[in-house]
Amino acid sequence: MKLADPVAKRLTAKGVVAVLMIDRVDDAVPVAEALLRGGVDAMELTLRTEAALPALESITASVPEMLAGIGTIIKTEQVTQAMNSGAAFGVSPGTNVDVIAAAQDEGLPFAPGIMTPSDIERALPFGCEILKFFPAGSSGGIKHLKNIAAPYAHLGLKYVPLGGVNQENMTDYLKENIIAAVGGSWIASKDLIASGKWDQITTNASSAVQAFESLGK
Repeated sequence: MKLADPVAKRLTAKGVVAVLMIDRVDDAVPVAEALLRGGVDAMELTLRTEAALPALESITASVPEMLAGIGTIIKTEQVTQAMNSGAAFGVSPGTNVDVIAAAQDEGLPFAPGIMTPSDIERALPFGCEILKFFPAGSSGGIKHLKNIAAPYAHLGLKYVPLGGVNQENMTDYLKENIIAAVGGSWIASKDLIASGKWDQITTNASSAVQAFESLGK
Protein backbone atom coordinates (compact mmCIF):
# COMPACT_ATOMS: atom_id res chain seq x y z
CA MET A 1 0.00 0.00 0.00
CA LYS A 2 1.34 3.39 -1.02
CA LEU A 3 0.97 6.38 1.30
CA ALA A 4 -0.47 8.43 -1.56
CA ASP A 5 -3.24 5.92 -2.29
CA PRO A 6 -6.72 7.31 -1.55
CA VAL A 7 -7.45 4.19 0.51
CA ALA A 8 -4.33 4.75 2.61
CA LYS A 9 -5.27 8.37 3.24
CA ARG A 10 -8.74 7.38 4.43
CA LEU A 11 -7.38 4.49 6.46
CA THR A 12 -5.11 6.76 8.46
CA ALA A 13 -7.16 9.97 8.61
CA LYS A 14 -8.71 9.29 12.03
CA GLY A 15 -5.61 7.66 13.50
CA VAL A 16 -7.42 4.46 14.41
CA VAL A 17 -8.68 1.39 12.57
CA ALA A 18 -11.18 -0.84 14.36
CA VAL A 19 -10.13 -4.50 14.18
CA LEU A 20 -12.97 -6.95 14.60
CA MET A 21 -13.71 -10.64 14.83
CA ILE A 22 -17.37 -11.27 13.94
CA ASP A 23 -19.14 -14.57 14.59
CA ARG A 24 -22.60 -13.62 13.29
CA VAL A 25 -23.29 -11.88 10.00
CA ASP A 26 -26.31 -10.17 11.56
CA ASP A 27 -23.95 -8.19 13.79
CA ALA A 28 -22.00 -6.72 10.87
CA VAL A 29 -24.18 -3.72 10.01
CA PRO A 30 -25.00 -2.74 13.62
CA VAL A 31 -21.33 -2.73 14.63
CA ALA A 32 -20.33 -0.75 11.54
CA GLU A 33 -23.02 1.82 12.28
CA ALA A 34 -21.96 1.99 15.93
CA LEU A 35 -18.37 2.68 14.92
CA LEU A 36 -19.44 5.40 12.51
CA ARG A 37 -21.48 7.13 15.21
CA GLY A 38 -18.28 7.29 17.23
CA GLY A 39 -16.28 8.73 14.34
CA VAL A 40 -14.35 5.60 13.31
CA ASP A 41 -14.85 5.04 9.58
CA ALA A 42 -12.24 2.35 8.89
CA MET A 43 -12.46 -1.25 10.01
CA GLU A 44 -10.67 -4.54 9.45
CA LEU A 45 -12.60 -7.81 9.63
CA THR A 46 -10.27 -10.67 10.49
CA LEU A 47 -10.52 -13.94 8.60
CA ARG A 48 -10.72 -15.93 11.81
CA THR A 49 -14.39 -16.80 11.47
CA GLU A 50 -16.57 -18.01 8.62
CA ALA A 51 -18.73 -14.92 9.05
CA ALA A 52 -15.98 -12.49 8.03
CA LEU A 53 -16.50 -12.40 4.26
CA PRO A 54 -20.33 -12.38 4.27
CA ALA A 55 -20.15 -9.74 7.03
CA LEU A 56 -17.97 -7.61 4.76
CA GLU A 57 -20.50 -7.98 1.95
CA SER A 58 -23.27 -6.78 4.27
CA ILE A 59 -21.27 -3.77 5.39
CA THR A 60 -20.25 -2.68 1.89
CA ALA A 61 -23.86 -2.98 0.74
CA SER A 62 -25.57 -1.31 3.71
CA VAL A 63 -22.93 1.01 5.21
CA PRO A 64 -21.00 2.41 2.23
CA GLU A 65 -19.55 5.21 4.37
CA MET A 66 -17.41 2.61 6.14
CA LEU A 67 -14.00 1.76 4.69
CA ALA A 68 -13.99 -1.98 5.30
CA GLY A 69 -11.14 -4.38 4.66
CA ILE A 70 -10.08 -7.91 5.44
CA GLY A 71 -7.31 -8.97 7.81
CA THR A 72 -5.50 -12.23 8.60
CA ILE A 73 -4.96 -12.90 4.90
CA ILE A 74 -2.42 -15.72 4.96
CA LYS A 75 -3.15 -17.52 1.67
CA THR A 76 -3.10 -16.25 -1.89
CA GLU A 77 -6.62 -17.49 -2.58
CA GLN A 78 -7.89 -15.37 0.30
CA VAL A 79 -6.81 -12.26 -1.60
CA THR A 80 -9.28 -13.13 -4.37
CA GLN A 81 -11.98 -13.96 -1.82
CA ALA A 82 -11.48 -10.61 -0.14
CA MET A 83 -11.66 -8.75 -3.45
CA ASN A 84 -14.81 -10.62 -4.48
CA SER A 85 -16.43 -9.70 -1.18
CA GLY A 86 -15.73 -6.01 -1.68
CA ALA A 87 -12.68 -5.46 0.52
CA ALA A 88 -11.25 -1.95 0.29
CA PHE A 89 -7.89 -3.18 1.58
CA GLY A 90 -6.13 -6.25 2.94
CA VAL A 91 -3.83 -6.94 5.88
CA SER A 92 -1.73 -9.92 6.91
CA PRO A 93 -0.09 -10.82 10.22
CA GLY A 94 3.26 -11.57 8.56
CA THR A 95 5.31 -10.92 5.45
CA ASN A 96 4.36 -13.63 2.97
CA VAL A 97 5.75 -12.48 -0.38
CA ASP A 98 3.36 -14.71 -2.32
CA VAL A 99 0.39 -13.07 -0.63
CA ILE A 100 1.80 -9.56 -1.23
CA ALA A 101 2.35 -10.40 -4.91
CA ALA A 102 -1.20 -11.77 -5.21
CA ALA A 103 -2.60 -8.58 -3.67
CA GLN A 104 -0.67 -6.46 -6.15
CA ASP A 105 -1.87 -8.62 -9.05
CA GLU A 106 -5.47 -8.22 -7.88
CA GLY A 107 -5.09 -4.48 -7.25
CA LEU A 108 -5.89 -4.81 -3.55
CA PRO A 109 -4.24 -2.14 -1.34
CA PHE A 110 -2.29 -4.28 1.11
CA ALA A 111 -0.31 -3.92 4.34
CA PRO A 112 1.83 -6.92 5.37
CA GLY A 113 2.78 -7.52 8.99
CA ILE A 114 6.34 -6.92 10.17
CA MET A 115 8.27 -7.42 13.42
CA THR A 116 11.92 -7.49 12.27
CA PRO A 117 14.20 -5.66 9.80
CA SER A 118 14.12 -8.78 7.61
CA ASP A 119 10.34 -8.53 7.42
CA ILE A 120 10.60 -4.91 6.31
CA GLU A 121 13.14 -5.78 3.65
CA ARG A 122 10.93 -8.55 2.25
CA ALA A 123 8.15 -5.99 1.81
CA LEU A 124 10.27 -3.23 0.27
CA PRO A 125 10.61 -4.69 -3.27
CA PHE A 126 6.81 -4.59 -3.56
CA GLY A 127 6.70 -0.87 -2.81
CA CYS A 128 4.87 -1.31 0.50
CA GLU A 129 4.93 2.02 2.36
CA ILE A 130 2.44 1.20 5.12
CA LEU A 131 3.29 -1.82 7.24
CA LYS A 132 1.45 -3.48 10.10
CA PHE A 133 3.59 -3.82 13.25
CA PHE A 134 2.46 -7.04 14.93
CA PRO A 135 2.38 -8.12 17.68
CA ALA A 136 3.22 -4.66 18.99
CA GLY A 137 2.97 -5.13 22.72
CA SER A 138 4.75 -8.43 23.25
CA SER A 139 7.57 -7.61 20.81
CA GLY A 140 8.70 -4.48 22.63
CA GLY A 141 6.18 -1.79 21.72
CA ILE A 142 7.13 1.58 20.30
CA LYS A 143 10.75 1.29 21.52
CA HIS A 144 11.28 -1.86 19.46
CA LEU A 145 9.53 -0.41 16.43
CA LYS A 146 11.62 2.78 16.48
CA ASN A 147 14.80 0.68 16.61
CA ILE A 148 13.95 -1.56 13.67
CA ALA A 149 12.45 1.30 11.65
CA ALA A 150 15.48 3.57 12.01
CA PRO A 151 17.55 2.13 9.10
CA TYR A 152 14.62 2.73 6.75
CA ALA A 153 13.60 6.19 7.99
CA HIS A 154 14.81 7.85 4.79
CA LEU A 155 12.24 5.82 2.85
CA GLY A 156 9.34 7.44 4.68
CA LEU A 157 7.70 4.20 5.75
CA LYS A 158 4.73 4.34 8.12
CA TYR A 159 3.46 1.70 10.53
CA VAL A 160 0.17 0.56 12.03
CA PRO A 161 0.75 -1.19 15.37
CA LEU A 162 -1.67 -3.87 16.49
CA GLY A 163 -1.64 -6.33 19.36
CA GLY A 164 -1.49 -4.96 22.87
CA VAL A 165 -2.57 -1.50 21.76
CA ASN A 166 -5.38 -0.02 23.87
CA GLN A 167 -7.01 3.23 24.95
CA GLU A 168 -4.35 3.78 27.62
CA ASN A 169 -1.26 3.44 25.41
CA MET A 170 -2.48 4.37 21.93
CA THR A 171 -1.17 7.94 22.18
CA ASP A 172 2.30 6.63 23.04
CA TYR A 173 2.31 5.23 19.51
CA LEU A 174 0.39 7.96 17.72
CA LYS A 175 2.65 10.80 18.85
CA GLU A 176 5.50 9.25 16.85
CA ASN A 177 5.83 10.40 13.23
CA ILE A 178 6.39 6.86 11.96
CA ILE A 179 2.89 5.82 13.04
CA ALA A 180 0.15 6.10 10.43
CA ALA A 181 -2.63 4.83 12.71
CA VAL A 182 -3.21 2.23 15.41
CA GLY A 183 -5.25 -0.93 15.12
CA GLY A 184 -7.84 -1.09 17.86
CA SER A 185 -9.36 -4.44 18.75
CA TRP A 186 -10.58 -3.08 22.09
CA ILE A 187 -12.98 -0.66 20.41
CA ALA A 188 -15.38 -3.40 19.33
CA SER A 189 -14.24 -6.52 21.14
CA LYS A 190 -15.73 -9.91 20.41
CA ASP A 191 -17.63 -9.82 23.71
CA LEU A 192 -19.08 -6.38 23.07
CA ILE A 193 -20.27 -7.44 19.62
CA ALA A 194 -21.72 -10.73 20.85
CA SER A 195 -23.70 -8.95 23.57
CA GLY A 196 -24.88 -6.21 21.22
CA LYS A 197 -23.42 -3.36 23.26
CA TRP A 198 -23.52 -0.92 20.39
CA ASP A 199 -23.58 2.19 22.60
CA GLN A 200 -20.38 1.07 24.35
CA ILE A 201 -18.72 0.49 20.98
CA THR A 202 -19.73 4.00 19.92
CA THR A 203 -18.30 5.39 23.16
CA ASN A 204 -15.05 3.48 22.68
CA ALA A 205 -14.76 4.70 19.09
CA SER A 206 -15.39 8.30 20.09
CA SER A 207 -12.79 8.12 22.87
CA ALA A 208 -10.19 6.72 20.48
CA VAL A 209 -10.81 9.43 17.87
CA GLN A 210 -10.70 12.14 20.52
CA ALA A 211 -7.38 10.79 21.79
CA PHE A 212 -5.96 11.04 18.27
CA GLU A 213 -7.35 14.51 17.68
CA SER A 214 -5.90 15.74 20.98
CA LEU A 215 -2.43 15.25 19.51
CA GLY A 216 -3.15 17.84 16.82
CA LYS A 217 -1.74 15.68 14.03
